[in-house]
Amino acid sequence: MLHFEIPGRETLEIDHVVMDYNGTIAVDGRLLRGLQERIARLKESVTVTVLTADTYGTVKAQCTPLGIDVQTFPKAGAGLHKEKIVRGMDGGVVCIGNGFNDIQMFDAAKLRIAVMTEEGLCCGLLSHADVLVMSPADALDLLLQPKRLAATLRS
Repeated sequence: MLHFEIPGRETLEIDHVVMDYNGTIAVDGRLLRGLQERIARLKESVTVTVLTADTYGTVKAQCTPLGIDVQTFPKAGAGLHKEKIVRGMDGGVVCIGNGFNDIQMFDAAKLRIAVMTEEGLCCGLLSHADVLVMSPADALDLLLQPKRLAATLRS
């Protein structure tokens, strides 16, 4: 479990890190560099899950070696599928995403981190996010280095 003491706010206790795949931790279906080590470190404390409609058909090959949970579903209704999965998780959930179909899972999460990569960011997702970062590495570093998150979210 990850614990985040944020001055002036409720302590966040996180049991699960849920990430969208394409546009968030992958671009053009390929996992971005520098994430493997960060994901390995997070796995020591929380369950790490990737949720995706797998547009490029690459998620299993890219993520299975990481030893994380990968859940795929049909492209139609992806947002609803993601929301149901997040709502079914016990404990606190942080979601990391970039797309329109991430809005519903963001609303079901305790902490929501929007990521802007080469594939862009859905403007509608911003109003559902707690934090916006410029890369998935930055998102994972917020979780691995808690003072960064506290500095961003304190009241």
